[in-house]
Amino acid sequence: MTPLVTAAVLFAAVTHASWNAIAHRITDKLVGFALILAGGVLIGLLLAPFTALPAAGAWPYLVLSAAIHVVYVVLLMASFRLGDFGQAYPIARGSAPLLVTVFAAVFAHEVPDRWAAAGIALSCAGLTGVALWGLRGRRPDWAAIGAALATGLSIASYTLVDGLGVRASGSPLGYTAWLMVVQGVAIPAYAVCCRWWRETVAVLRPFAALGLFGSVLSVSAYGLVLWAQTRADLAPVAALRESSIIVGAAIGALFFKERFGAPRIAAAGVLVVGIGLMLRAG
Repeated sequence: MTPLVTAAVLFAAVTHASWNAIAHRITDKLVGFALILAGGVLIGLLLAPFTALPAAGAWPYLVLSAAIHVVYVVLLMASFRLGDFGQAYPIARGSAPLLVTVFAAVFAHEVPDRWAAAGIALSCAGLTGVALWGLRGRRPDWAAIGAALATGLSIASYTLVDGLGVRASGSPLGYTAWLMVVQGVAIPAYAVCCRWWRETVAVLRPFAALGLFGSVLSVSAYGLVLWAQTRADLAPVAALRESSIIVGAAIGALFFKERFGAPRIAAAGVLVVGIGLMLRAG
């Protein structure tokens, strides 16, 4: 992984945690995600005329990814509804890199060497520690943890599919634009169908600006990751991207007043060591 790719993925990690925090901040989760995804559709439609159309071989991946993303959003909404942001976000993001490593080895033939494998293992341990150590003294909410783990599985799935799709597309920006369009229609359409149109507009209006800002962050974050996946192996990109968990934990502590004590700081240190090993391997 070159310094430019590393910087792009780290910036994507910050923007990703930020748009997730915005989605969590909006009390009505369906409203929040409907706004962010609808904004993503708008951004995709604006970008599409100025980008190359993805190659034909990329479209099966793109359509499959869009379907997985819908499942991911539904699971993420459930995770945020059931658990704290500082719990749900770390577990969901922390479980994904290990799964991506397994999937990439099986389907993309990207078997990590011993340094990369050690780095990914340490990163996953650190990410899991950031999530679970913060629960000490409290009874775990297994429903919230289960939803977050299922979200992690969906993240691993679309990461692999998009890693293969964007490489076949010939146009990372074009793939990003059309993915935003295809995947972003379902949840807003469901929100409108669930409620009368006037009621939907009335509920959405107070959060419109915040939702649009979340859309810009979301598209930027994933576009950068897709570009990085054309320049480096899937597993290290996925693991480095999950450094967003540190940003998420900090956001939970600062803005949502959730716990972030010494155990999570120690787990964050383990994560940094893991990232260092992955970069050494690259």
